[in-house]
Amino acid sequence: MTVAYTCAEIAGGLLTGSLALLADAGHMLGDSAVLALALGAAWLVIRLAILERSFGFRRVEILAAFANGFALVAIAIWVFVEAIRRLDDPPRVLGGWMLLVALIGLGVNLAAAGILSRTAGENLNVQAALRHVFADIGGSVGVAIAALVILATGWRQADPIAGLAIAVVILGSSWTILRDSVAILLEAAPAEVDAEEVGRRMAEAEGVVEVHDLHIWTITSGFPALSAHVLVRRGDDCHSRRRELEQLLADEFRLTHTTLQVDHAGEHEGLRITNLRRRGR
Repeated sequence: MTVAYTCAEIAGGLLTGSLALLADAGHMLGDSAVLALALGAAWLVIRLAILERSFGFRRVEILAAFANGFALVAIAIWVFVEAIRRLDDPPRVLGGWMLLVALIGLGVNLAAAGILSRTAGENLNVQAALRHVFADIGGSVGVAIAALVILATGWRQADPIAGLAIAVVILGSSWTILRDSVAILLEAAPAEVDAEEVGRRMAEAEGVVEVHDLHIWTITSGFPALSAHVLVRRGDDCHSRRRELEQLLADEFRLTHTTLQVDHAGEHEGLRITNLRRRGR
């Protein structure tokens, strides 16, 4: 749908002389590419894990979302430059045809948003694709408003101004995706998980003496992970304490992919590595 409408919008922009339509067509063309990238990433995610990549290709989804965010920024810059260039001397625009093309685009983008919104809450990659479509919806609305202004008043500056508004919408869409994907790539704790609270609750659990080397990160959207070294009292059942902690993490923080090393306090001083020199040297 996006590719078909892009072609129609390019033709409409050339026919009507509308910068807003051409700018939105460039945006839609970029969206076609990033939607294809999102689809490819989704296909890679379901491939089986192997020893060299124990989590499979799950992180590819985040790389795709990161690329989508940068694509949005690049598109916004292009629209800004083109709109400012034409603001002083906008060409004559056929407002009626411009309005028709914008309304068709609005229908296409609403349909695409309906399809993507079914699973966007579970997947950052789909969220990135959906944000592209939301930006497209904003672009179609902006073009339609500009067309109505031109038809009602003949004020041709409405066309490049609509292009500037589209660029602002695109930039706003890019921020959240770039922020979230960078946080995941930098192994930050999930936004919905308070790492300090997790450590405190684990340390307060029955029999736990100490918790250290606590790491909480996200493998991909909806897949948080945790690892930690836990010391328990002498004589306690390490396996029982581990199961209790796993249950606590699952119930209170929805952390189900956990790796806990549980030892008795005072039994291990840790691995010490020293340099050994050959005798005689």
